Amino acid sequence: MKMKEVSTENFDKEVLDEKLPVVVDFWADWCHPCDAIKPHLERLSEEYNGKIKFVTLDVEKNSDIATKYEVMNLPTLLIFKEGRVYGAIVGAYPYSKLKKEILGILGLL
Repeated sequence: MKMKEVSTENFDKEVLDEKLPVVVDFWADWCHPCDAIKPHLERLSEEYNGKIKFVTLDVEKNSDIATKYEVMNLPTLLIFKEGRVYGAIVGAYPYSKLKKEILGILGLL
């Protein structure tokens, strides 16, 4: 399942106004660790479909959003709940660790 790409134009609607918790994957084409975690995030997106929304944001094309949320390293995952940042994960991790971190931040463990 391919995750939806968000941008400056639809960020508020797709992330901040969303009723479900949202995991935003901040990435760039040149970021090899970003490529490494993408399959893990797609798998989690399928596994938690309808419970947690997973989206991607290209920092090269949407630097205003990356700057607003002070994203300094890639990959960065920001977890939003009720329109605000609930937590962050910086770096590339194996599937099991990503899952545990995301669910822990959302209080779903």
